[in-house]
Amino acid sequence: MNPSSLQRPNLAGILWMTLSMAAFAVEDVFIKTLTRQLPLGQILMLFGVGGALVFAGLARRKKLVLFNKAVLTPLMLLRAVCELMGRLFYVLAVVFTPMSSATAILQAAPILVVLGAKVFFKERIEWRVWLAIWIGLFGVLVIVRPSAQDFSFLSLLAVIGTVGFVGRDLATRATAMTVSMEALGFYGFSTMFLAGASFAVWDAQAFVMLTPHHLVNLGVALVASVLAYIALVTAMRTGTLAAVTPFRYTRLLFGVSLGVLVFGERPDLPMLLGCAIVIGAGLYIGWQGKARQLA
Repeated sequence: MNPSSLQRPNLAGILWMTLSMAAFAVEDVFIKTLTRQLPLGQILMLFGVGGALVFAGLARRKKLVLFNKAVLTPLMLLRAVCELMGRLFYVLAVVFTPMSSATAILQAAPILVVLGAKVFFKERIEWRVWLAIWIGLFGVLVIVRPSAQDFSFLSLLAVIGTVGFVGRDLATRATAMTVSMEALGFYGFSTMFLAGASFAVWDAQAFVMLTPHHLVNLGVALVASVLAYIALVTAMRTGTLAAVTPFRYTRLLFGVSLGVLVFGERPDLPMLLGCAIVIGAGLYIGWQGKARQLA
């Protein structure tokens, strides 16, 4: 087989993954900006409704069924709970902490997915990978700095959100293939609506009448979010996982850059060091997985 025919799918998958991470970072910027104008609960509810309608429309166009037996399972319920936790707490982290810091902590997700695969799917993990996992988790501690004087408990919002996303990804992996991407997107955004409604009840802040400026910002954030989701799923189905997955870390580049340019954030040396540790550990784990596939 021509080697170039093998490289093209990988290159396409890498480009889709990079596009997805860039779009997610843009979504974070607009949500953080909108919270200065609208209550967070209202933003999440509008976002959830908008995204659910988009994916419902995509499902209708392809004549796919959103409601079937595969959806009414404990696994899908667990996925919804993890999605709610991830969406709500990560958005709270983006809003109440520097976006660059929240993005940096999120980079531990691929490492935690590997750990979760061992715990829940009984996948075999070599000692070198175990070592990389613990080094990666140490990198998260360097970013969060729980013993430092400037430690903020708000940093734990990103940690909880990351754990939620990891649970969602693990549940997605175990979900029946009969559940389409459109259905997963529909239920994912429906969960965001529930997260917004729950937070709105707790926050008890009055909703604000929307202006054209609000609608434009919401529209851009929604387009970025839907594009990010579709690009992510496409990336994971194009090329090999070993080639595509490491480019999840480009989200850190986009997130930190936009945090500096838009919000004037200044990442300090410990955060950058922690990022380097986490990314290095994650890339090593990915390299070990690729080497095992070739063996």
